[in-house]
Amino acid sequence: MSLIAPEEVAKIREQADIVEIISDYIPLTQKGKNFFGVCPFHQDHSPSMSVSREKQMFKCFSCGAAGNVFKFVSDYENISFAEAIQKVASKVGISIQVATTYKKTEKFTKEYDTMNLAMLFYQNNLNTKPGKEAKEYLKNRGLDEQMMKDFDIGLSFSNNQLRDFLDKKNISPSEMEKLGLVNQKNLEYYDVFSDRILFPIHNPEGKVVAFTGRVYKKDQSPKYLNSKETLIFKKGNVLFNYHRAKDAVRLEKKLIIVEGNMDAIRMYVNGFKNTIALMGTSLTKEQIDLIFKLHVPVILMLDNDNAGALATMSVGKLLQESGIQVNVIRLSGKKDPDEYILTYKKEAMENLLRHPMSFMEFQYEYLKENKDLRDTENLASYVRSILDSLKNADPITIDITLNKLVSDYQLSYEVLKQELKVDSSPQIVVQKAPKKAKKSRYEQSAEQLLYGMMNDVKYIKIYQTQLGYFEEENYRKIANEIIYYADEHKKITVADFLSYAEVSPLKDEIYAIIKSIKEPDIEDTSIKDYVNNIKEIMWENELKKMKVEQKKMQDINEKERIGMKIVDLMKKIQELRKERSVKE
Repeated sequence: MSLIAPEEVAKIREQADIVEIISDYIPLTQKGKNFFGVCPFHQDHSPSMSVSREKQMFKCFSCGAAGNVFKFVSDYENISFAEAIQKVASKVGISIQVATTYKKTEKFTKEYDTMNLAMLFYQNNLNTKPGKEAKEYLKNRGLDEQMMKDFDIGLSFSNNQLRDFLDKKNISPSEMEKLGLVNQKNLEYYDVFSDRILFPIHNPEGKVVAFTGRVYKKDQSPKYLNSKETLIFKKGNVLFNYHRAKDAVRLEKKLIIVEGNMDAIRMYVNGFKNTIALMGTSLTKEQIDLIFKLHVPVILMLDNDNAGALATMSVGKLLQESGIQVNVIRLSGKKDPDEYILTYKKEAMENLLRHPMSFMEFQYEYLKENKDLRDTENLASYVRSILDSLKNADPITIDITLNKLVSDYQLSYEVLKQELKVDSSPQIVVQKAPKKAKKSRYEQSAEQLLYGMMNDVKYIKIYQTQLGYFEEENYRKIANEIIYYADEHKKITVADFLSYAEVSPLKDEIYAIIKSIKEPDIEDTSIKDYVNNIKEIMWENELKKMKVEQKKMQDINEKERIGMKIVDLMKKIQELRKERSVKE
């Protein structure tokens, strides 16, 4: 594969307006010359990410995430920098090949390759003569050939064929076992999945990490069999169909969450591509982070049974407490979205999705279940449950709900409001994260100067003529990288330099500087101040060394020579301090 020339990367970057590209992922609002949005790289509840059209850069002033358009797409979509370049290029109508030099060295490459081989093997089984019965079963369930292909659906047989196939590919049984593909009994290895239809489970980046196996013959149990957790599969880190759904979510501006894999498949192939399925009936922090990252409202449409209602309650609360807007659809007539669409067709589902209830409405009705509200004790218990659910609600939701309670049960608004303010919950002690060590004046000035050098050749010249070097080795190396880039290209912008930095051994150090910058707008006077700060500190350090050296000297002449240097250096330091005090 051919190498993408830096000039080509720069051309793509110049044609891709960072504001427009990022707006495809998250909403941005203009404030002054910059644009602001909720940062997708941490649980941000107020817009703390700034996007500069002038610099073609983004920066979060809360978590520090920063970079150019390629960096945003790479981090947001969890893809390599090369893939991000290709994706941005396609958005602006430029066709390119991904450069091998940009490829990440990926952990668990062999494990992912092995899982992919297993998936392809299972897919092939489904298309063989012995796979005809399973394929007919799927067709009777309403899955056509294209659906089977789109979701990489496969089939396992009962005679350990996968074990033998992978063995021929030089994959050891112990490696297969670590990936949950085989088990061991009496020193013999055998396939985990036997006579089952297999649905691959992908991680958020789209790599196969596990399988769900479903029976299709009578007298088989259990109905579903899932892969065990492995090095590359942690159930709490994935959501079924997330890797396919995330692009559609951005277009539809909402995410539909269902309970089962077949529900997600049925929704997806009927045009509701913004659908994912839970990997259980609860959510982990990692799964909530994946959902939060999409920054869209959620529609919960779980199974139409008691377990589904309970799961809606618990999942909805977790999402709402994480700052995610939650709506709910409770199906009627059928158990789940799969059956609902098969029975009532796509149009009925479209109508349902147009009229979801708020999570607060759902709670209001759900908490009534199994309570005789004519009984004072039951009514009091129900009202307390509603008030408890309002603890983290916004003021408008609180006001609407309290007024509804007043209207429905002839209660006092003031009493309800007073009761809501009473917090009898146990006090939770939140441990503050340890404060980061504050950077010295030298470090702050050096990093601001280096940032200036990344933005304009004239600041490189100031560094070269007025300073020449940094005491700290990493700063010296970064300065040399900046100078090299500017000499090669006869110009420099921070957005283009960061593309170059992706293949630099100093990449992490360069991004650490970008993240630490407090003054993104550069002024000539500020650069001069940074240079003077660095000079002063370096001269002070040199002065200390010279005084120590002078004390050790025996030769009178040498002492006098060093003494003159000390006097000269002290004058320079005093002049800098005088200049600074005049400004202040």
